[in-house]
Formats: sequence, structure tokens, C-alpha cells
Amino acid sequence: MSDRFREAFREEASELLGELEFALLELEEKPGDRELVDRVFRAMHTIKGTGAMFGFDAISSFTHEVETVFDMVRKGEIAVTKDLIDITLQARDCIRNMLEETGNADADSGNRKALLSRFKAMLPARTAENAGAALKTSDAYPEAGAAANPVTYRIRFKPATDIFHHGTNPVLLLGELSRLGDCRILAHMDALPPLEEIEPESCKMYWDVILTTDRGLNAIKDVFIFVENDSAISIDPLTTPLSGADTEADLKKLGEIFLERGDITAKDLEEALASKKRVGEILVEKGLVSRDEVRSALAEQVHMKEVREKQRTEEFSMSIRVRAEKLDGLMDLVGELVTLQARLGQTSQVRADAELTLIAEQADRLISSLRDTAMSLRMLPIATSFARFRRVVRDLSGDMGKEVDLVTEGGETELDKTVIERLNDPLVHLIRNSVDHGIEPAGIREKAGKPRRGSVRLSALHSGSHVLIHIADDGAGLNKEAIRAEGVARGHLAADGEYTDRAIFDLVFLPGFTTARTVTSVSGRGVGMDVVRRSIESLGGSVELTSVSGAGTAVTLKIPLTLAIIEGLLVRIGDRFFVLPLQAVEECVELTREERDRAEKTRGGDMAAVRGRIVPYIRLRDWFGVEGEAPEIEQIAIVSTDSDRVGFVVDSVIGQHQTVIKTLAGVFKNIPGISGATILGDGTVALVVDIFSIVSQAERERNAK
Repeated sequence: MSDRFREAFREEASELLGELEFALLELEEKPGDRELVDRVFRAMHTIKGTGAMFGFDAISSFTHEVETVFDMVRKGEIAVTKDLIDITLQARDCIRNMLEETGNADADSGNRKALLSRFKAMLPARTAENAGAALKTSDAYPEAGAAANPVTYRIRFKPATDIFHHGTNPVLLLGELSRLGDCRILAHMDALPPLEEIEPESCKMYWDVILTTDRGLNAIKDVFIFVENDSAISIDPLTTPLSGADTEADLKKLGEIFLERGDITAKDLEEALASKKRVGEILVEKGLVSRDEVRSALAEQVHMKEVREKQRTEEFSMSIRVRAEKLDGLMDLVGELVTLQARLGQTSQVRADAELTLIAEQADRLISSLRDTAMSLRMLPIATSFARFRRVVRDLSGDMGKEVDLVTEGGETELDKTVIERLNDPLVHLIRNSVDHGIEPAGIREKAGKPRRGSVRLSALHSGSHVLIHIADDGAGLNKEAIRAEGVARGHLAADGEYTDRAIFDLVFLPGFTTARTVTSVSGRGVGMDVVRRSIESLGGSVELTSVSGAGTAVTLKIPLTLAIIEGLLVRIGDRFFVLPLQAVEECVELTREERDRAEKTRGGDMAAVRGRIVPYIRLRDWFGVEGEAPEIEQIAIVSTDSDRVGFVVDSVIGQHQTVIKTLAGVFKNIPGISGATILGDGTVALVVDIFSIVSQAERERNAK
């Protein structure tokens, strides 16, 4: 088997395992949801089938045993319990280990055997003795008004001969059926008399209908509600083989269709099969079925084949698997085009050529559209990351003996795939902190008048060109006095100083800072929150922490939508160029030498009066050590941060610039205050300023004084 195909299976199986975990956690909360049971079963069935196809026999065999148990759950013979969810999640982890071929093989084998033994221990629930404890299909999974997925039905409608006398037109009923979904209708006219003997007021026909619909059985019954007592109506669901199975092998043969409809007996079919002729021809010759019935059966075959092909086409056409490296390569090419477009636009302005300017404008529109399309390909709903945190909370709360629910909101919010990948570790740490430090044990919560079960709320929403991610718990909150005391003891705060809550809470982001007196397997070593801040700031984002004693703690992450291409404000300091993220810039104002000297005398530092408010500013010339004399009139770019407004002083503002961010490598990789670089139209390199890290460092230096 080609390594390429085996790798393709690993990728698909990883997605299915993610789907399996999500469905199991949902099923634990909604044990009576038939759709969730089907989702679990389908995921395992697909892993089993494709695993065997690509040579992963151990995975296929193990998954088959688990699938058997959930097949009984589908039939209502085994109840959905916490124990079942527990061992199925463990089985899911076991399959992942087998997929990745990690860990000790003997230990994994022993673990698989132990899990299979626990699954088999559930099988006695099928006996009569335990039947009362098991969920029944009709009780656990009542039929909904509409089906979750399209279902194909075989319908035979034989109206009463006097149906016209009651003012009912069968054609209108058939038309109503056809509007429910994909429909194929065949009329049986064998009983029609010769034209001269026809009675216009008598109905001598009947119809076979093959209907694929997601409206459910009740919608079909509603069509015949006024004629069901006088007409012969049969409605039988037809099972559609699971995707991935052999297309032709699973389709019903013509004789099987006749048998299911009751048109012939098994003996009739046996005799027909003994002949070398086609089954339909033999049965017609013997007078066992009519030609209309043969046409109807053939139409059912064709319909079921089309349904199957449509399902398979939808599965493969809804999404195309593209390797991340190809998307990254596409973004690199688009970035080069954007840079080239900037050069073309600059050249057209210099030459003042009308035709060249027109070409540059047309190219700009096309490249902008291409850029937006390429960036959208990299965007993923953040729910893909949220789903895995439910398992983290479930396992961690179980280990710590706490009762905690994870509530997620805004999962449809989209972020660049690279951002989502780099967000995983910071979010895991924050959620673990909420469960470990934030949520109190159930007994303590009850004494405080809180519900026994604590909650951690994880939400995301768009805010301009950023996404805000909130992680909030309803636990005990941070102990401000303990944090302050620890800050004083470590020399970060003065004992007699006056500090805001924000300044005190910011101490938890310092390396090695902790107020815990004991070390647990989760926390207590003072490692983590500083890494969280560095990780978020490396994304061009920021972290804000708030807490209310007894009510809980909330952390807000402000993350840019994408790291690839941003709109920037191009500025100059001396002979060097810098780019500020445009979405953070509110306005630009002038700063004269006289104003700067006055600020040093009257305000005691780098402060500017902007529209009646005092705004502190940072001189980027001094920050980056740019040599030379500043001009008489400088510019302040006022940016909005989490805490307030801050100004960045530059020599001059050039204007808006579409910035393709290039990562820095080697000795330039970890320069404070620089998040990347970009290439201007004339080939000059401009550095991208990390405004949030500069503001954070400046605040820490000011608090330390």
C-alpha cells in the first residue's frame, strides 16, 4: 500500500476522531439524541472500513468491537451512561495512539484488551433480566417530525376506484409528494380497460413512488391524510448503504425488490433465477408481474443508484483536502504579487503615465480580490479548536473531584489557521487555571450560595480586524492582597505604593510569579502565564485580566484575524522605515519641539495634550536607537491599547501601506518591539512594529521605578 494513501487515511482518521470526541461529549449531555448516536456510529464505521482498506487491520479490528456496542445503542438495547462515554473516549484515545504509532506497543495492547473486556461486560444488558434498565428505541429516540438526513421511501398508492366521487384528484396528491424531495413516479395501467369501456368517474390506476426527502415520515403521511381510509397505501423506508461501501454490490437486485413489494414469492424468484433469461422477462412471461411493475422496479434501482452517487459526490465535493504547505505557498505567492503591485503603483506615479496608471489600478483590483480569496482559504472557524477543550475540562474536573461545565459561544468566528494553531497552548493553560485555581469544590460553592457545578465560559467574537476571545469562570476570583504581598516581597511593588487593580493583576504574567503554597500536577510552579502573554504578543495580540473576589476571573485575548497580510501605516524615522498596524491607529497629530520641551517642564515626561486629554507617548527614535537629529516638527501616531491611548513619535507619516509580513530569522528573530518585516515597492525593507509588546514593556519599566 502506497505511503501516500496511508498518510491520507491518517489525516482523514484524525478528523473523524475529532468528530467522534465531540459527538461523545455532546451525547453525554443528551443521551436521548438519536442523531448523536448515529454520528458516533458513523465515525467508527468509517474508521473501521477505511482502516481495513488501507492496511490498518489492528485499528479496524479494535474499532469493530466498539462499533458493535454502539450498534446495540442504536437499537435501544444498551443505555447511554457515563461509564459508556468514559470507556469510549479511552478507546478513541487508544485508536489515536495506534494511528500515530506512539507509545509502548505491549502497553497499548494490554490497554486495548482491558477496554474490550469492559465493552463486552456491557453485552449482558441485552438479556431479559436487564432489559428494564436499558433504553428502548421508542423511549430514548422518539421519531422527530423531520429526518436529520435525507431518507428514501418506497410508496405504493392504490386509490379507491370511487376516489373521484369525493372530489379528490390523485394527480394533485402525487404533485404534493414530488415537492417533498427528489421523486420518481411510475403509473401502473394494466387494469385500464379498452378506450371504449373506460368509465371516466372510476380510477383504475395505481402508482409506485420512490421519494428521497429530509422531511420525515409524517410529512408523507400528511399528503394522504384524507384518503388513507379508502385507499391502499404502503410507505416503506429504503436503507441507503453507508458511504464508502461498494456502489454496485449493495444495490438491491430486481428480484429482491419484487419480493419486498410482495409482487412475487420466494419460490417464484427461485424458478426465475434458474433460467438464463433476465429475471424481469421470465416473471413477465409467467404472468407473475406486469411490465409496469418491472419498469417500477427498474426505476427504483436507478433512483437508489442516483441517490448513492449523489451522496458520494457531496461527500467529496463539499470539501477538498489541501495540505497546509500548499496554502502557505499560495499565500507567499500572493504576498509577492502584492509587493510587485506596490512597486507597479509607485512606478506609475513617478512616470505620470496615464495608461500605465490605468493598468496599475486594474492590477490592484485583481490582486486585492485574489488576496482576499487566498486569505479566506486559510480561515477556519474557531470551533475546531473549542471542541478539544471540552475534553480537557471533563478530564481535569474528574481528576480534581470538581463539577465543572464548559460553555462555548461564537464557535463560528473565523481565524487564520496559523493563529488557531498557535492559540491552542495558551488557551489550554488558561482553561486549566480556571478549573484548578478558579472553580471551588462543590461543597464550598454551596456554602457560598453558588450552584454546585461551576462553569467556564469560552467565547469568541469579531471586533474590527481582531477577534476577542474571553475565558471567564464563576469561581473564587484572584486574591488581590496575596498578589500584592507577593509583588512587594519580590520587589516588583513598593510597600507604600498606590496601584490600580490592573497593575496588581499584571504581576501574574511575570516569569516565576505564583502565590500557590503547594505544587500540583496542574499548577503552582509559577510557569505558564508569562508564556501565555509572550505567545499572544508574538501573534500581535494582547492579554487583559480582570477579577472580582468571590465572583470569578476573566481573561480577554485580542488576536489579529491573520498574520499574513495586514493594512499598515508606513512611517519614517531618519532614513529607516517602519510599519504600524493600521487597525490600532486612531489618529496622527503634530508634535513641535516647543510642545515637547513644555511637556518635560510642566508634565514631567513624555506627555502630549491631545483634544483635551493627556496622552503618554513613546519616542521610537530613542526606543530603536536610530541615530541623527529629530526634525523640528514630528508626528505622533495615537494608538488604542487595552489600558488607554498611547502615542508613538516618528519623524513623518508616509501613508497607508498594504503590508506583507515576512518573518525574521536568525539574530533578528527576537528583537524586542519588532514582529516582522515587509518589502516596499522600491525594494526597501521596513520593520513591522509590535506596538503591544512595546507598550507592555514600557508599563513594566514604569511600574518598576
